Amino acid sequence: MPERLMLLDTASLYFRAFYGLPDSLRRPDGTPVNAVRGLADMIARLVGEFEPTHVVACWDENWRPKWRVDLLPSYKEHRVARAVADGPDIEEVPGALEAQIPLIREVLSLAGIAVVGVADHEADDVIGSYAAQASMPVDVVTGDRDLFQVIDDAAGVRVLYTAGGMKNLKIMDDAAVVAKYRVLPEQYADYATLRGDSSDGLPGVSGIGEKTASSLLAEFGSLESLLQAAQDADGGVSSAVRAKLAGAREYLEAAPTVVRIVRGLEVPSLAEAGARLQLPGKDARARLEELAGEWNLGSSISRLLKALDPAA
Repeated sequence: MPERLMLLDTASLYFRAFYGLPDSLRRPDGTPVNAVRGLADMIARLVGEFEPTHVVACWDENWRPKWRVDLLPSYKEHRVARAVADGPDIEEVPGALEAQIPLIREVLSLAGIAVVGVADHEADDVIGSYAAQASMPVDVVTGDRDLFQVIDDAAGVRVLYTAGGMKNLKIMDDAAVVAKYRVLPEQYADYATLRGDSSDGLPGVSGIGEKTASSLLAEFGSLESLLQAAQDADGGVSSAVRAKLAGAREYLEAAPTVVRIVRGLEVPSLAEAGARLQLPGKDARARLEELAGEWNLGSSISRLLKALDPAA
């Protein structure tokens, strides 16, 4: 089987599982298990359909890194449940989901799914770094449009986009991004910076929406080139757009670094991380089956183990 790496935007997937399955799925003591079951089923389906040889569950060690917030205080500010002076802010997460996260980590570990996070960085940065450093084709699984910037047909990197649900996965490649947004994947971060994104607390440039952002990038190639051209009255940028860019000067100085995914993190090699898929050992399988009974995980664990079995 040709080697293929699958990178999971783990939080994106378990949030989707939590909201996509009824919270009536509970263990006998009443603890909800819908996110655990949903994530296990997602991974089983993804492995079965796309046949990766390696999988990494990329983790948010810090969902709102201070270095990004220092540059742009509004970054994800609306999702902060409690600010922490000397550590990561506490994200607003439903209690019923938060109670399942330790079990999600345990199930992934027992199933032999590598979990990798990097201090002071988001899962997006881990994904970007693995994708940039991979020596094999890469599938990124996410519901987050920010990761469209890592798509690269030449390098074999595509996104399996989950926003429409697992039954309506969209395979996003260069052509799909251009068709949807009229920008190339390598322009997507500049496009998001100009347009803004309320889900991440990015205000964008007032008066510049999706169509204008894509048109400007089609003409000037990049945000950097656009800003350089806007400094000159004869640079080809209309006076109206120059005024809008000038009004957002401080934002435009900070936002590109915030929006761009980090590509050069020192991440464990796939071998060091234990990313190659294989059927878990006897003890791990036994513990998974025990958890399935204790936590009312139904057949989700069975489907996951079947998908991980190379002989199946």
